[in-house]
Amino acid sequence: MDRITLVKELSNYQTSFQEENDFISRFLTLLSESNCFERTHLPGHITGSAWIVDAARKNVLLVHHAKLNKWVQPGGHADGDEHILRVALKEAEEETGLKEFIVITNKPYDVDIHLIPKRKDFPEHYHYDVRFLLEANPNDKIQVSEESHDVKWVSLDHLEKYNQERSVLRMKDKLF
Repeated sequence: MDRITLVKELSNYQTSFQEENDFISRFLTLLSESNCFERTHLPGHITGSAWIVDAARKNVLLVHHAKLNKWVQPGGHADGDEHILRVALKEAEEETGLKEFIVITNKPYDVDIHLIPKRKDFPEHYHYDVRFLLEANPNDKIQVSEESHDVKWVSLDHLEKYNQERSVLRMKDKLF
């Protein structure tokens, strides 16, 4: 999915969640900027992430992000790659160790804009996150990357014990 396709997909994006509807115009404005896929673009940039579920849609694969110190879906910076689905797949593989995913749809599953706190070497900024629905086998071996403290399959029935943010719970709600 290149920039032109992403703009088209977001222009036609349908959701019953008002917060996502509110994000669309901000995404489209950002996508008109030439370097919006670079992590150095401030005050925000495009990122890609993966909501990875098992075939039964009972569990989700989360990473305990080291810098953010919380459980989230795998994802990260595009670093100039405008094919955001490819970015999400690359991040999913790097952060979980899994190699095989089924892409449920190549259209965005969810969109979110969230604030990333200031770090010693980088100012506070926004991630304009395009999320894709993937499926993986929970029996395949997972690995913890250097970016995470842990990686684990979490029952969707217990998701709120790991993350109570609306943007994460919204992805769960979309499964049902």
